[in-house]
Amino acid sequence: MTAHRRIPIDKQSPSIYDAMTAVAVEVGHRARDAGLDRTLIELVNIRVSQLNRCAFCLDLHTRRALTGGESIRRITVLPAWREVTLYSDTERAALEIAEAMTHTTGDHLDDRTYATVRAHLTDDQVSIVTWAAITINAFNRVSIASLHAVRPSPKPT
Repeated sequence: MTAHRRIPIDKQSPSIYDAMTAVAVEVGHRARDAGLDRTLIELVNIRVSQLNRCAFCLDLHTRRALTGGESIRRITVLPAWREVTLYSDTERAALEIAEAMTHTTGDHLDDRTYATVRAHLTDDQVSIVTWAAITINAFNRVSIASLHAVRPSPKPT
C-alpha cells in the first residue's frame, strides 16, 4: 500500500481558510469588547486542542498564552482544571463551555451546569466563548486533517 501525501486543506483552499481566520480575529475583537481577556480565550483554545489532540494548535496557543502572560503552572494543570483552585469562576465557566462544544456526545451543558455558567458570564460572554470553542474546534480539524507539523524550536546559541 502506498502512502498518500496529505493535502494541506488550508493551502489548497486558501479563501476558506482566510474566512476562518477572519472569524477567529472577529472572536478576539468581540471577546475584548465583552470584557474577556486574551488569556481566557487562549485557555479555551488550549483546552479544546488538548481534548482533540491537536499538537499543532496546542503548540501555537500555548506559546501565545505564555507570551500573553499565562503561567506554565496553569497551562500544565489545565487538563485537571476542575480539581484545582487556580482558575477564576469566569475561567471555569468558559472551560465548561469549551468542553461542551468539543464533546459531541453526552449531555453537553446540562441545566445545572449551564446555570452555573450563567452566574459567571454575561450573555455576550457566553456567546463569545461558545464561538471561540467552535472556532478552535474547526482549526483543530484543519490541522489534524492536513497533518500540520510542530516544528522544532531553534536551539539557543
